[in-house]
Amino acid sequence: MTGDMRKQLMRSSGSGFFQDIGLRIKLIIRLMRDRRVNFLIKLLPLSTLVYLVVPDRIPFAVDDALIIWLGTYLFVELCPDDLVIEHMNILLKKLPAGQTANQSDEPGVVDGEFHEVDESK
Repeated sequence: MTGDMRKQLMRSSGSGFFQDIGLRIKLIIRLMRDRRVNFLIKLLPLSTLVYLVVPDRIPFAVDDALIIWLGTYLFVELCPDDLVIEHMNILLKKLPAGQTANQSDEPGVVDGEFHEVDESK
């Protein structure tokens, strides 16, 4: 069930192509910082970055895009489902079951909105 929920969260962002890429990058950064993710799994995105820095012997850009996609895709797929769902919920600002709107994942942070009031009326 959690695998289905993970796929649904990844598709339910409701944003455009570039926003989805940004969301994926944020998810990878959050998962890389999470101590609950196995160190060996964290080697996937790191090796992908090393591949980009080391000069290529194949002169095509398609292989670079494929390696980046494959490395990031496998990293997210190999991370535990509950961690991916937890971080996606935070990134999409969805509250998991049992959490109220007043609880924040960062202490001392208060969400608010700014409305300018025109007092000349």
